[in-house]
Amino acid sequence: MTDGQTISVLVPTPLRRFTAGAARVDGTGTKVAELLDGLDARYPGLRKRICEGDGRIRRFVNVFVNGNNVREGDGEATPLRPGDEVGIIPAMAGGASGRRA
Repeated sequence: MTDGQTISVLVPTPLRRFTAGAARVDGTGTKVAELLDGLDARYPGLRKRICEGDGRIRRFVNVFVNGNNVREGDGEATPLRPGDEVGIIPAMAGGASGRRA
């Protein structure tokens, strides 16, 4: 739970190795990019798993602010306010092809 001054970030299982296993961490920033920069300062390597080298969110990662996909808005420039909840959701690949070996 956030203290009202921070932003709560939900960390997916594949990225928890960067957050010492934490499923939820708190961060700050006025935009998604600032939040990710701050998280990377505390959890080195996290940002490059979420963003390309130029700062754009990787195409196989979705970032949601209060349930809204940032791709449908301002992307990395999406504004944040204290108390917001950010979810990081990596796309999953695979599944059954319908054929049996």
